Amino acid sequence: MSLKQGLIALTIGGAALLFPYIALAAEHGEAAAETGHGNEAITLIFFLFVMLMFARIGALMERIGQPAVLGELLMGVVLGALAFLPGLGFIEQLKHKEFIALVAELGVIILLFRTGLESNLREMKSVGIKALLVAIVGVVLPFVSGYFVSQLLIPGLENNTYLFIGATLTATSVGITARVFKDLKYLATKEAKIVLGAAVFDDILGLLILAVVAGIVSGGQVSAGEIAWISAKAFLFLVISIALGQLLAKRIGRLFSKIHSGVGMKMALALLFCGIYAYGAAVLAGLAPIVGAFAAGLVLDPLHFNDFVAPAISQKLRRWSGKLQGNDVETTEIKAEMNKEADHEDHMHVENLIEQIGWFFMPIFFVYTGLQVNLQTFLNPKVLGIGLVITLVAFVGKIAAG
Repeated sequence: MSLKQGLIALTIGGAALLFPYIALAAEHGEAAAETGHGNEAITLIFFLFVMLMFARIGALMERIGQPAVLGELLMGVVLGALAFLPGLGFIEQLKHKEFIALVAELGVIILLFRTGLESNLREMKSVGIKALLVAIVGVVLPFVSGYFVSQLLIPGLENNTYLFIGATLTATSVGITARVFKDLKYLATKEAKIVLGAAVFDDILGLLILAVVAGIVSGGQVSAGEIAWISAKAFLFLVISIALGQLLAKRIGRLFSKIHSGVGMKMALALLFCGIYAYGAAVLAGLAPIVGAFAAGLVLDPLHFNDFVAPAISQKLRRWSGKLQGNDVETTEIKAEMNKEADHEDHMHVENLIEQIGWFFMPIFFVYTGLQVNLQTFLNPKVLGIGLVITLVAFVGKIAAG
């Protein structure tokens, strides 16, 4: 074992040994907060740091060729399992706190915003038809399969129950999808663009499925007008918001740069766009906020930030390039390479700024997702068997769509 591997093992082992003792102190802080003698906010912040530590441990999955997100999800499950140990029952209460859920939601919003920034609107348009077809098949096939298979697995229930089971299989987690592609460095591929585009359409189709099922359950009727309105509202929001964003983003960027042209204002403006689009998607169109965040990332282009100060590293590269003397082939190539790298840093600056924020918030979302797994359901063999079969049905349906 190398020194580096030994230090990693020592860190993980030490964290695992110390966690119960630290957690007991946190539990005391939680109890004190409830009686007015402590600060609940500090306990919640501490728990976030614990989640981040577990996320970093889970990221070691990359060492065996697996995406880090898989390890983060698994470590969330492990963290949730610790609630069954003596003295650690407080974890069960903490994982349901709104503050933790809010930070996790912020993490996935930043992830999709970052994914949108890495994507190209022109490329997304080029795969639009394919993405829509994948989304339609990926919604219809799991829904129909889930509806009929659940009747075979759990006979004797009301028809409405089977409809809801089918509807639950239509969802695609665009957050997890984007993170897996990112971890595997496939985000720039055509296949990734199709899948991400399909995931956005999937969110719209999911709203339609929900409206249809809810209509059948409530009164046995489905309003065609309601379905048309949901569809129009979602598609119009995406089309209009992206068109307006492309039209106004550069002007808004120039306006804000006159107030302050530094890095802080550049980051604030990017996050403002993300917030507006996420809010608009949720409130105006009824879509998931992450769809709006993804659209905001698609809209923003490095050209929209040309009026801001260039990043320090690109300024240094250009300054060093200008100081190089000589016109020989080698010097010319070095100058060209330095200027090319400076241009790349300019192009990637906003993405890099958002990435720095994401290092904290994004892993929290995936640990939180794993934390929500109810391990007690796995103690029932019948429930476990039914769950595995239905999961397989959903898996086959999504794979067949591609």
